[in-house]
Amino acid sequence: MKTNDMNQPVVHAIFIILVALCLFPFVLLIMSSITEESAIVSNGYSFWPSEFSLEAYSYLWMQKAAMFNSYGITVLITVVGTFVGLLISALLAYPLSRRDLPLRGMLSFLVFFTLLFNGGLVPTYLIYTEVFQMKNTLMSLIIPGLLTNGFFILLIRTFFANSIPVQIIESAYIDGASEFKIFYRIVLPLSLPILATIGLMLTINYWNDWFNGLIYITEPRLFSIQNLLNRMLVNIQFLQQNNLGNQQMAVNPPMNSVRMAMAVIGILPLILIYPFFQNYFVKGLTIGAVKG
Repeated sequence: MKTNDMNQPVVHAIFIILVALCLFPFVLLIMSSITEESAIVSNGYSFWPSEFSLEAYSYLWMQKAAMFNSYGITVLITVVGTFVGLLISALLAYPLSRRDLPLRGMLSFLVFFTLLFNGGLVPTYLIYTEVFQMKNTLMSLIIPGLLTNGFFILLIRTFFANSIPVQIIESAYIDGASEFKIFYRIVLPLSLPILATIGLMLTINYWNDWFNGLIYITEPRLFSIQNLLNRMLVNIQFLQQNNLGNQQMAVNPPMNSVRMAMAVIGILPLILIYPFFQNYFVKGLTIGAVKG
């Protein structure tokens, strides 16, 4: 038997253990969200609910109108932001990948420079609210800090430079193709792995973002799902600390199980879409970051 064949079961066992270690937190999260609040307080978190209860999800269902609206806001900004951010990143990365671009080195450095420094929270807030008037608008959830970043641009640039044959571009030039046609008909179709990788990263950033909503949004109708869940959690803490839960609600909100249920609701869509991007994600990272 070959050495590789002898080592294969060991490698499989190691990966099975690693997968199990990654899955355990999600299993614990889901089990805790369907456990009776008193059982969590008495026994702590466990992988199997000693007392089954859907009270946490019932409490969240009481806020279904606000949650459906927030889900719609989050889906909208995620789709628009991911598409526009991916387009801008690719449009900037493509010329930077061309060795015949004048001042290519300086422009690449300026993109890299944005990874090291930023304007700071207060100047950024004043620019977006006082100059661009984006407070309490959906644009404040799309543009600030999320639309694109230097890391994504440099990753796409590396992929373009190392994975798109120069001969293909030169042949297209000879045939009379314009720069835009080359980019749209040749470069983009050959770059699906890296585009899917960056698209997934942007999607995760938009879906999980709560900070921009915290500082730019005060209108409840514009809350994203992360902001809504965060504010609901703060309200529950306030009610419990002031003993107002039984006075203002039909049931006292179950603090611990609701926290777990909120996490399940927040990450479930990402878990569902990740398998569709997995192959592209791994391939895009490998080609875009390792080749050089």
